[in-house]
Amino acid sequence: MSGLQARLGAIASRLGGLIAGGVLLWFVAFMVLPALPAMATIHWRLQPPDWDLLFGQSPAILIHLAAALLAFGLGLVQLIGVKGSRVHRVLGWTWVVAMAVTAVSSLFIRQINSGTFSFIHLLSGLTLIALPMGVHAARRHDVGRHAREMRGLFVGALIIAGVLALLPGRLIWRVFFG
Repeated sequence: MSGLQARLGAIASRLGGLIAGGVLLWFVAFMVLPALPAMATIHWRLQPPDWDLLFGQSPAILIHLAAALLAFGLGLVQLIGVKGSRVHRVLGWTWVVAMAVTAVSSLFIRQINSGTFSFIHLLSGLTLIALPMGVHAARRHDVGRHAREMRGLFVGALIIAGVLALLPGRLIWRVFFG
């Protein structure tokens, strides 16, 4: 890789990190913090999940949830397992497809913002940009960059998005907490 390519890659990586950090900060400031008072007044109780509510949703939501759960499980296996093996590559490609399906299916879910795209859709866009970057890094045997891209996707697009799905009023919240 030439010096210019390395510098452009470093700039793109830093810019992506700044954008992701800014987006996360904005989301916490304007979406999570205002929800905290409502969370304090909720009467937490254990109850059986409302599977009828979940399975009564649109196909886009069900596909999104199934792909996200598959990606989460595969991601855990990938993070813990041996790297570079044939199993890692097969599971990795399966994970990439599951992540792409998760991101694309989310574009058809627009209930949060009255039928238009919401802030959360930025995560989908970032995922669709970062996935090919991570795959490209692996194909070029840039293990460090590949690991950073994929770990970042796992944390940002699965962990953080999953936690946000548990906010009061969201579908997953309603399924498990009424």
